[in-house]
Amino acid sequence: MTGKIYIVGIGPGSSEYLTKKAIDTVKASDYTVGSTRAIDLFDDVQNTIAFNVKELLDTLRQGVQLACDGNTVSILSTGDPGFSGVLNTVLRLSDELDFPKENIEVIPGISSLQLAAAKCHIQWDNANVMTFHGRENIEDILPVINNGKVTIALPSRKVKDMAQFLLDNGVESDRKVVVCERLSYPDEKIVEATLEDIAQSEFTYMCIIVIY
Repeated sequence: MTGKIYIVGIGPGSSEYLTKKAIDTVKASDYTVGSTRAIDLFDDVQNTIAFNVKELLDTLRQGVQLACDGNTVSILSTGDPGFSGVLNTVLRLSDELDFPKENIEVIPGISSLQLAAAKCHIQWDNANVMTFHGRENIEDILPVINNGKVTIALPSRKVKDMAQFLLDNGVESDRKVVVCERLSYPDEKIVEATLEDIAQSEFTYMCIIVIY
């Protein structure tokens, strides 16, 4: 008997940004797999399997195997599963374990990038939208940084490291930058400054950087 996998986007972090579809899907699932922070967003959950970054792959494989055994499994993904989420990883593991793709459903969520665009009043379909999460080749930003569009990026390194990288590669020091930190949380912070100022500032890892 084959089960079902739901890859559920949980939004930027606050329960206010959970969709009704996400809440109903998790409530109806036999197992819910995700970080402790993600699982805690839901009030009505059955069996939970929490992971940390080091255990991510093994825990996701466990979730897929539970679906292979006939269970309904929700796998939680921060933001939207298709933007720096777990979608590709779950699809790869499902293929390895011969779990049918037609039994996988993606529940979209609100990405922190979308929320950053909203906070900054940006029509984001006309922006350079980039993610460097888990990537080291941040030089990919250089061909687009001066194309006349706003660049909205999820940094891989510290925000100040990305700002310094841009300075080192000829981007103007007075370039306007907005850093959106811990979006949707009570301590959300939005900082507008020059690229040079951002390169000398400290932020948490939960940031979106907007470069004008």
